[in-house]
Amino acid sequence: MEARAINRYIGSSPRKMRLVIDLIRGKSVDEALHILHFSPQHASKVAEKVLRSAVSNLQNKDAAGRIDPSDMVVKTAAVDGGMTMKRISPAPMGRAYRIRKRSNHITIVVETKEPEKPRPAPKEAAAAKAKPAAKKTKAAATT
Repeated sequence: MEARAINRYIGSSPRKMRLVIDLIRGKSVDEALHILHFSPQHASKVAEKVLRSAVSNLQNKDAAGRIDPSDMVVKTAAVDGGMTMKRISPAPMGRAYRIRKRSNHITIVVETKEPEKPRPAPKEAAAAKAKPAAKKTKAAATT
């Protein structure tokens, strides 16, 4: 079972947010929350809020009851660029420089961990490991 949370138009650049999101992709939710909580970047606070929202969405989706966050994993975490506000800054000699204030959108998908099933050994791999019979050579046959 999986659930997602989206936060849009966050007022930081996508490049800064990707640095934070790359830290948690594929990790368990407990570990990801600890990483985000103790990370010094400002973007980590927003990412933590979105991750907690995704966990809450998954717990509300489950009819049987609450799922422990230690049994969840961050399936995907994506950062997309949002709109860019363009501002003007005065420059020397009557010119103006354009300032681009970027924004981003975060999407985090969490899912429950599947219990690992033991895989049976494939028969083909066992047959390939067996050594083929040694062929007789002409020199060995003549002696």
